[in-house]
Amino acid sequence: MSTLKFAVLPGDYIGPEVMTEALRVLETAAAGAGLSLQYATADVGGAGIDNHGKALPDSTLEVCQNADAILFGSVGGPKWETLPPKEQPERAALLPLRKAFSLFANIRPGLLYSELTDASPLKLERIPEGIDIVCIRELTGGIYFGQPKSTVQLENGEFQAIDTMVYQTSEIERIAEVAAVTAKARDGRVCSVDKANVLETSVLWRKTVIEYFAKNHPDLELSHMYVDNAAMQLARDPNQFDVLFTENMFGDILSDEMAVICGSLGMMSSASLGTQQNSHDLPFGLFEPAGGTAPDIAGKGVANPCAQILSGAMMLRYSFGQLQLASEIENAVRKTVTIDGLRTGDIAFGCEPVGTVAMADAIIANL
Repeated sequence: MSTLKFAVLPGDYIGPEVMTEALRVLETAAAGAGLSLQYATADVGGAGIDNHGKALPDSTLEVCQNADAILFGSVGGPKWETLPPKEQPERAALLPLRKAFSLFANIRPGLLYSELTDASPLKLERIPEGIDIVCIRELTGGIYFGQPKSTVQLENGEFQAIDTMVYQTSEIERIAEVAAVTAKARDGRVCSVDKANVLETSVLWRKTVIEYFAKNHPDLELSHMYVDNAAMQLARDPNQFDVLFTENMFGDILSDEMAVICGSLGMMSSASLGTQQNSHDLPFGLFEPAGGTAPDIAGKGVANPCAQILSGAMMLRYSFGQLQLASEIENAVRKTVTIDGLRTGDIAFGCEPVGTVAMADAIIANL
């Protein structure tokens, strides 16, 4: 493998700012490993609406189809909030991309360096060594995609909205496999989160998970937790978990809670992997920071580029098999933030903050 071919979708507000720095880091790392980058940039989200009339233009989708992975920025913001919900950047860009590439598995590391525990709202005594867990969310099933889905006006004049939560055994088994593989590379513990005391889909979820792990991964330590308890336990003692995985809506909520307890969203990366294999026989994936577009700081050069840079490292690992290169970038970020003590404003805590470009420069120097 000498060329890494991927699509770059910078998005809106701070999206292009941090994407520029992530690409600089990737180019430096690739050059050092004798690799070249081949990427095409395309509009998405608000930029897609402004320039092409919709959040996911056909031309952007074509760019993605001709790539081996997607490096995604952040989309949305106040400029487009008056549009109908189905046309707004987040919903009209990310959901169609997930559907188009069957991106069924979202992997979000919950990593808080011990040196950054001040960033967490949790008390220090609960996380003296920081946080190191992974949340895996099923991404293409459940209530977000289930049919029927409608809003109708009843005869009495009231409006009624319907969303349908649907899961099949095969959907549960394939996300269980992702959780199992992830756990085997870590501490070997998996917690499956559901609401089996109320929901039929969760009854099937728990039954399927128990049977799948017993048959395919009996060596792993499997536990189960209701989602309301899981939300409390994340805030009480996050490190009791190693890998937790769950269905779409629960995962949406829990992964965001995890991001908050880990401090700044500016440090949180994620990967969404699909059923398709790319030209390297590795999973086609979409890699994006967990945070948003931060319109209030856009254009000021102060945004934290680390989440976008770490998302690029995840792309190297999962879609290109460049494990060592990914680790080198992750270690460079860690050294820059912890040993060198460079901090953007969101993680400064009394330190003199540096800007977006300066942070990327330091990471490149550590590479």
